[in-house]
Amino acid sequence: MTDTEKTTAPSRRALIGWGGAGLALGAAAAGGAVAMTRTGDDLAPTAAEAGAAVEFHGAHQAGIATPVQDRLHFAAFDVTTEDRAEFVRMLKDWTAAARRMTAGKAVGEGAYGGLAEAPPDDTGEALGLKPSRLTLTIGFGPSLFEKFDLADRRPEALVDLPQFAGDALDKNRSGGDLCVQACADDPQVAVHAIRNLARIGFGKVVIKWSQLGFGKTSSTTPDEQTPRNLMGFKDGTRNIAGTETDRLKKFVWVDSKDAKDAAWMAGGSYLVARRIRMHIETWDRTSLQEQEDIFGRDKGEGAPVGKAKERDKPFLPAMKPDAHVRLAHPDSNGGATILRRGYSFTDGTDGLGRLDAGLFFLAYMKDVREGFIRIQRHLATDALNEYIQHVGSAVFAVPPGVRDQDDWWGSTLFSKEA
Repeated sequence: MTDTEKTTAPSRRALIGWGGAGLALGAAAAGGAVAMTRTGDDLAPTAAEAGAAVEFHGAHQAGIATPVQDRLHFAAFDVTTEDRAEFVRMLKDWTAAARRMTAGKAVGEGAYGGLAEAPPDDTGEALGLKPSRLTLTIGFGPSLFEKFDLADRRPEALVDLPQFAGDALDKNRSGGDLCVQACADDPQVAVHAIRNLARIGFGKVVIKWSQLGFGKTSSTTPDEQTPRNLMGFKDGTRNIAGTETDRLKKFVWVDSKDAKDAAWMAGGSYLVARRIRMHIETWDRTSLQEQEDIFGRDKGEGAPVGKAKERDKPFLPAMKPDAHVRLAHPDSNGGATILRRGYSFTDGTDGLGRLDAGLFFLAYMKDVREGFIRIQRHLATDALNEYIQHVGSAVFAVPPGVRDQDDWWGSTLFSKEA
């Protein structure tokens, strides 16, 4: 995937104008001029009207190395059909819908103007909104490989995550046969995408759990300021940038050499999702010095202990032995490096007056065993553990990108010739 942003896609606002004209033609004409105007393929709006769209096709799925958007709607699904052909048809339908939505177009023939006796193809809440750099990224969970006779195609690197120290996992916020990560600069665009995929999948899949996120907590564009988490700290300063081809190849993208047991994964990656609740009220009563000691950075600049600037190379021995940065740093983990795309979340309160808030951690890597598991085990003594708790968890194999108009999500896994 070239994560280049395009400015040539038609805007939903433009579609509204043409769609309104189409309505005047009446229902009898819906199959002709109205359908053409709803698809909007012949429109050429100005760049300002179109907003930003991210290319959907490519060697890798968008939404991994893509510059991180500000909003998230993540959904894990369970597969309810036992019919492989029906499931494959749904993946193809999802791909077609994703292709249109990421370009800023309505699903199918749109949200209005069609037959009055049938539900519209699109739910309509994103009409008039820009593409908003929407990306949709699909992943397959370990449990999917128990279905459709896929057990022998499960990659060795797609391991079930072990129980980590301090885990308090909620099964209702964990696992899933497959997932879709929707990232966008407009929350309604992200929600619209997940809603429509769930609607298209009715009778074949059902949402198991989902998570809304805001305020990205990591960046793949190092020229921007590193975002802050809800604890007020910058974290993940040395995250892999979307332009660092060598590091992406080394730590994120699966290649043919890595995928001897699962050639269908070449060009893909592995995703770990963790819902990490923060004990906000306790943290807010902690002294500034202790907060900075826990992270190993100062709160204002984000500089590592003893340094002046955020991006100064950290001198790990200067930090306390249980400082978060010291324990998580690649130098402390045999070089283990992951690409982070985390988001903050708040889901109301827990009934005791405490915020149900924290970090929805998303990380991509070439091998879960050498990436997240190695790092997380080393974080067992992290001083930050007193203030956080992992309450949800899932792991997914993320297949390579959709190559062209004839390709579809999961084709390398489900195509008989693959």
